[in-house]
Amino acid sequence: MRRQLLFVLALLIGGGFLSAQTLPDRRETLKVLIKVNDCFMKKYADYTRPSYVGKFRPSNIWTRGVYYEGLMALHTIYPRSDYYDYAYDWADFHKWGLRGGNTTRNADDHCCGQAYIELYKISPESDKIKNIKATMDMLVNTPQVNDWTWIDAIQMGMPIFAQLGKLIGEQKYYDKMWQMYSCSRNSIGGGLFNQKEGLWWRDANFVPPYKEPNGKNCFWSRGNGWVYTALTRVLNEIPANESHRKEYVTDFMAMSKALKACQREDGFWNVSLHDESNYGGKEASGTSLFVYGMAWGVRNGLLDKQEYLPVIIKAWNALVKECVHPNGFLGYVQGSGKEPKDSQPVTYKSVPDFEDYGVGCFLLAGTEIYKLD
Repeated sequence: MRRQLLFVLALLIGGGFLSAQTLPDRRETLKVLIKVNDCFMKKYADYTRPSYVGKFRPSNIWTRGVYYEGLMALHTIYPRSDYYDYAYDWADFHKWGLRGGNTTRNADDHCCGQAYIELYKISPESDKIKNIKATMDMLVNTPQVNDWTWIDAIQMGMPIFAQLGKLIGEQKYYDKMWQMYSCSRNSIGGGLFNQKEGLWWRDANFVPPYKEPNGKNCFWSRGNGWVYTALTRVLNEIPANESHRKEYVTDFMAMSKALKACQREDGFWNVSLHDESNYGGKEASGTSLFVYGMAWGVRNGLLDKQEYLPVIIKAWNALVKECVHPNGFLGYVQGSGKEPKDSQPVTYKSVPDFEDYGVGCFLLAGTEIYKLD
């Protein structure tokens, strides 16, 4: 059905005026997702030999894992056979395995398992999840809970526990997920989640007394995007009666409020969420992850439509208008790093050292935009 005006009449809320907003046209949203993804698949047609600007890594590490999360999401709304084949052939080339083997505790190695599990759901064959299940079982069966010392790791590993818990029906995956998440949240660095501000320090090195140039706390955009995305993906999997669902929802809501408050006027978020002077500028990966989480939150009734749709629509329109090149290349993606100054400058034309995860973030965001009604 053709998209309607979100609000037919202007609404008065607490004496304030809320302007009308129009949801993006589904056909146009799908068209831009296809264009961006086709550009990437064409450039990286040989998934066995990943080539990046200045870096060479095996294509089953976290950067490519995030891309395939986005591709599998796109496949749910537009199941083109070459999307499935591209994902399947990549996973099969790596023998459905992890960099570092089944004993790796590095979440960057685990991320590919999210796509393996989604491929398994389409065509259940035990070899597809044998390695990722063995690895996560190893985490479950050993006492350590302090592996996620940097918040990016929460997105790379946490959703896999939720996926396996739902797929296999065993509580142990949910329990270990909570133990590891709460350790990062409350213990590492004295607790990486600033509950007062609703945002996360990237790792213990950025906990105060570390400050940004303007004297405020350092909250890196994409790092917070990883946590926000992890919470989104976990909440999408775990049952309504899971023992810690309320805590995950509480953190998701706190982050949503904090992120809404620091959106830029042009729709993007700064790489430094509370310091626009520290490498201020447009950035697509963090912005995409925030769009993904907020759109999912609105669609699933956690976030108020009237409050959050204007935020989401402004951000998505900015991404499409300002970042997507005519040939589908995605600009304004900050390259790999851990803080605002890394991989700068971030520009419309600059090519990040890894192109894959930025595209994955964009596909996740656009898929949720497409599902909005």
